[in-house]
Amino acid sequence: MSTEASRAIRVRRLRIPLHTQQAIMGYLFITPWIVGFLLFLAYPLVHSFWLSFNNLENLVNFQLRYIGLQNYVEAFLIDVNFLPMLYTTIRNAIIDVPLIIVFSLFTAIVVNQRLPGQGFFRAIFFLPVVIGSGLVIQQLFNQYQAEMGQAPLVRGIDVPTVILVVGPEFARTVLDLMNRLALVLWRTGVQILLFLAGLQGISSTLYEAARVDGASEWEKFWKITLPMISPIILLVAIYTIVDSFTDIFNPILNYIKNLAFAGQFRMGYAAALGWIYFIVVFALMGLVFWIGQRHTFYAGER
Repeated sequence: MSTEASRAIRVRRLRIPLHTQQAIMGYLFITPWIVGFLLFLAYPLVHSFWLSFNNLENLVNFQLRYIGLQNYVEAFLIDVNFLPMLYTTIRNAIIDVPLIIVFSLFTAIVVNQRLPGQGFFRAIFFLPVVIGSGLVIQQLFNQYQAEMGQAPLVRGIDVPTVILVVGPEFARTVLDLMNRLALVLWRTGVQILLFLAGLQGISSTLYEAARVDGASEWEKFWKITLPMISPIILLVAIYTIVDSFTDIFNPILNYIKNLAFAGQFRMGYAAALGWIYFIVVFALMGLVFWIGQRHTFYAGER
């Protein structure tokens, strides 16, 4: 056997399968996150879990006393604030997440069209993400909170007239709805960009073939656009869930922060509430991911 033939055989044996190469690339991309997690988050995470089974006896020396599951029992059976706030947070997320996904997808489809000033409109929708943090939005919404529950983004409504015509309950409902819509519109910048990236990744030949076959715009949306961006929809859903449960208006996060640092210093109980909250959020994300994976289309798969 010649030298060239033996070298070719060795090269063939060392050839890595495509799926293995893709797996290696994936691990290389997440390596910085893994390193950062091990260096900065792993120990605090484990320590907070241990802290949830203890009670802080002395803040100066950080002296702990093991109490077992007492903090978790108190969260479910004694604390009258935690479970109602958890229910309200989950309910708001169930309402807000679909609204954000639908509005983001609709806006991305419109902005993706060849229209005059396309870049300007994209910048307008992403501008709140750049200039407005959660703390800025909170200050805006608290500025006029004493006036009939109004938020500054909806102050154009003539509230006294509405109250005189239909009553205060209806006016309060309208204001709450508009406040929620304002928050939804404010929190769609990243999602719109993700959908835009997904839409621009769809090959134009698919739409040309559908047009030749006589497909309508509605049929092209359901048969081409929606299946092709289904992985982006799953990504946006997971991102929006995380963003909703870590929002600045989240009452549970403020409640846990006050328990741990605002005078009470019940760090053990606050850690227990944090872990309960984490498990609930993680379970909801797992459910959404499981449902989404069953309805997600990946191009190139058989």
